[in-house]
Amino acid sequence: MLTGQASSFSFRKARSVALVAGLCLALVACGGGTSTDESLEGFTAEDIYRRGEYVLETSRRAESSLRYFREVERIYPYTSWARRAIVMQAYAQHRDREYEGARATAQRFLDQYPGDEDAAWAAYILALTYYDQIEDVGRDQGLTFQALQHLRRVIEQYPNTEYARSAVLKFDLAFDHLAAKEMEIGRFYLRRGLQTSAVNRFRVVVEEFQTTTHTPEALHRLVEAYLALGLRDEAQTAAAILGHNFRSNPFYEDSFRLLSGQGLSPEARGEGWIRSIYRQAVRGEWL
Repeated sequence: MLTGQASSFSFRKARSVALVAGLCLALVACGGGTSTDESLEGFTAEDIYRRGEYVLETSRRAESSLRYFREVERIYPYTSWARRAIVMQAYAQHRDREYEGARATAQRFLDQYPGDEDAAWAAYILALTYYDQIEDVGRDQGLTFQALQHLRRVIEQYPNTEYARSAVLKFDLAFDHLAAKEMEIGRFYLRRGLQTSAVNRFRVVVEEFQTTTHTPEALHRLVEAYLALGLRDEAQTAAAILGHNFRSNPFYEDSFRLLSGQGLSPEARGEGWIRSIYRQAVRGEWL
């Protein structure tokens, strides 16, 4: 769902009720009603734009408003209303889940008016055309990567806007989604006894997605996998990191139980990548 742009949209529509009512009467008087063949040539850019806003607000399908915004752009191509109309087209298309069309329209606006006051909104809509298509964890994650890329663009290029604040929240959710994908694959390998392949997936989560909600489980699954491989030092070190950062987490209790069953305890031992993570996460040694 769009969030930040709603405030500016509501502000503009709030002061247009009387104007829209008058425009509707004028259209009916011309014999066109609200049909697609009505002539809009005699109306101002603002008249047509406000009509588009009204239709967008009152229609179940946003598609019906697109004609008005496109007519503003066609009849008054070099006005501020035309620029606004392009963004509203992207908004309407996104609302109807016409993601490819919304993406193309938003990108067209950014190409033509990169410094416009609505550029942040257009960039945010563009990011949402990817973000809102992120499916369940089992699907290909290409859209998630695209969403992250465009959300980062909003955050970095428009840092002081409401869109940036919303983009930060969505970025974290999309990032978590990628970690969830790695966890799903890792569990799949672990269930089939492919411990080495499982370790590689859980390692990605611990190294690259350590700020996500999946890190405690990834460390616990590393304990499981390493014990199954007979790599006790690595299992103990993974549990030590888990205990230091997530001691109250149920996954730590599970890891502690697994180690205790083999006469082991959570502590940093041996060398390797997991010991390096221990030095960084527990001891703060980054070099």
